[in-house]
This record gives sequence, structure tokens and C-alpha cells, in this order.
Amino acid sequence: MSREQILENTYLTCLPSEKFKTGFLSAQMILPLAEETAALDALLVNVLNRGTQRYPSMEAVSARLDELYGARLEPTVRKIGESHVVGLAASCVDDRFLPGEERLLEPLADLMGEMLLHPAQEDGGFVESYVDSERNNLVDLIESEINEKRAYASKRLIQEMCAGEPFGVSRLGAAAQAGAITRADLDGHYRTVLPRARLELFYCGSAPEERVKGLFRRAFADRPQGEPYALPPVSRRRAPAQPRLVEEAMDVSQGKLCLGFRAEGDDIPAGMLMSAMFGGTSNSKLFLNVREKLSLCYYASSAYYRRKGLLTVSSGIEFANYQRAVDEIFAQLEALRRGEWEEWELAGARSALLNSLRMMEDSAGAMEDFHMQQAVAGEEESLQALASAIEEVTPERVMAAAGQVRADTIYFLKGKEGQA
Repeated sequence: MSREQILENTYLTCLPSEKFKTGFLSAQMILPLAEETAALDALLVNVLNRGTQRYPSMEAVSARLDELYGARLEPTVRKIGESHVVGLAASCVDDRFLPGEERLLEPLADLMGEMLLHPAQEDGGFVESYVDSERNNLVDLIESEINEKRAYASKRLIQEMCAGEPFGVSRLGAAAQAGAITRADLDGHYRTVLPRARLELFYCGSAPEERVKGLFRRAFADRPQGEPYALPPVSRRRAPAQPRLVEEAMDVSQGKLCLGFRAEGDDIPAGMLMSAMFGGTSNSKLFLNVREKLSLCYYASSAYYRRKGLLTVSSGIEFANYQRAVDEIFAQLEALRRGEWEEWELAGARSALLNSLRMMEDSAGAMEDFHMQQAVAGEEESLQALASAIEEVTPERVMAAAGQVRADTIYFLKGKEGQA
């Protein structure tokens, strides 16, 4: 794996591999994540995906992809740390499996470059019907998030816990802001971000690195340049003296209980292993005790946002079990702090973590996401290095990591008055 600057404010991560039958390409703009611009970012990349000056419609783009042996190209919108990562991801048949000397990477990279730099135009700006259509799609998508209550509750926890921090901003922005975006707004935003965003390019496949550098340089050579965005490091805050309680009532038959913690330590491998033992696997303390043994939850799991230093718990409960569930979740964390676990619990969590890292190597998309996170964070740790670090974590380090976790916010999605 290598990463280097190939153009002004443009970096390429190249991952040579003959494991896959396809080549994977990615072009991502790294932008500051902010409440005022999140919906604009999300809308922009979807409008860019609608067509180019050479291929001015989705039908024309689709026909071009069909000519490239059914290559795929789609927009992506991610929140990585406190940056907004928006762009395009594409895949095509690896050249090894094509007849003769035919090549697909060059024309596919050219199409990506055209989408980003030379989008379909109308009267000197974006095609208004494309903006209207994608704006409506974005609003519908944002508003539909409430229909999946488990994901909605987890999102609301982060919003409340990280209010005032970029990390609390949704990757899609707010529906009200999305619905108010005009074509003029989007045109102006595009002209602002295109020259200033850091462009992160990624390739995974069997093509030689020099060839990949050349095709990306050609595809993005005419990107305008401006003052690059300053992307500050991810901020970390301390938890309040007492956790905040946020309750929301809806017409739901099952309560959604989410807890947010601030992890004040910086031993990331130990934090990852601690979270896996706490609620990251089917052999975790939350699953075996809170769910299986005590039947307090329909589900219970934890997630660790290692660079932000956050630990969250997501669970589904009967309304009447709220306090018992909260108390037992805290009790299981306390057991980790005291080292009250069997040897197999640590071994099982470590094995599960290492297996999840190994599984990433079986997906070019997963590898791209891992390395994009590294690039955004300004790190160059490999999967192998992270796996080795996890293997070296001692029980004492797990206890120390758990001991540095402080409760920040409790979010409870409950039923409306009268629901039992």
C-alpha cells in the first residue's frame, strides 16, 4: 500500500492486489462537516452523479457504463470523524479478464473526472430539474430515517451527546435545510468546494501503480485550485459530572434505550477490545447478561468511535424495564473496570475483532473505507499493524480503558402517555 500526492491538494492511495476480479476506484472530496453545509454536500454529489457535459443524462451515463462491460459508478456520502467525505466510487472488470489489450480503468477514471469537474449544465449552472429531483429524494431519505427506530435512536443519541460539535451533524443534513436549497445555492456551493476540498483518490486492483497515477492525473488535471480547507483534528470533550437524560415520546411498542459515554483514554486498541467485550459480540457482557440471562433487552450492543473517543450502547426494551436496564448496563461496565470476566471472554472478543479486520481484506470497498478513514485522520496505520496492536492488549489495559469511560448522555425513546 502506498499514499502520495499526485496533484495539487490531491492524494492517491494505491493498494495492489490480484485477489479481486474487479478494479475499484474512488474519488472523494474531504470537507468540513458543518450543520450549515451538510445537506448541500449530500445534494451536490447526487446531482453530480446525474450526468456530465459529454453524457448529460442518467441514461447516457448508464449507456457509457454498459460499454465498459457493465462498470458501476455511484455517489457516496460519509461522515468520517468530523469531516464530510463525499464523492464517487466505481468498479469494473479487472483488465486481466478482458480480451486483447482492452482497458477499462482509463475510461472509467475519465468518466469520474468528468462527473466531478464537468457536470451536466443548463444556462451556466446545474440542470434545474436534476436539482429539484435530487433535492426531493434527499428530503424523503432524511425524513424516512425516523421509520427505522433503532437507527433513529442511535442517531438522536449522537445528536444530543455531541450538540455543538461537528460530530453531532447528520451526514445527510437536516430535512428543512435540504428542502430549502435552490439551484443557485448549489451552484455557489459547488464553485466554493471544488477548488478547496482535499481530493482523496483510491485504487485497489492489479494495475501497476505508475499506470494508476497517470490515469488519475489525467482525469483530474484541470480541477481548479483555491485555498485548501483547514480540517481541524477531531475534538474530544469530557463528560459532565452527571449524565444528561433525554426522553422522546412516540407511538412505539418497544422502547429504545441508548447510552453515550466519553472514553477519556487514548489507548485505542484497548478501547476497541473493551467495547467488544462490553457489547460488541454475541459473547459480550451486554448480550449474555442484560439480554440473555436477565431478559431486560430485546437486543443490546455497543459501538466504539475510536478517534472521537466515544462509546455508545444501543438497546431495545420494554418501557417498564427502563431503570433496571440502565442499572444493569452500568453494572456490566463496572465489571469490566474491576476485571470481572473469564479468560474466554477476552479471548473471544479478541478473536472476533481480528476476524472482522481480516474480513475487510476480502472487500475492496471495505479496504477503501479503512484507508479513507486513515487518510482523513492523517494516519498511515495498516490493517496488519492494527491487528498486531490488538493482539498485544493485556487484561490490565482493558481494565484501564474501561476505567476511563464516563457516562455522558442517556437517550430514551418511549411510548406516548398511556402506552404500557
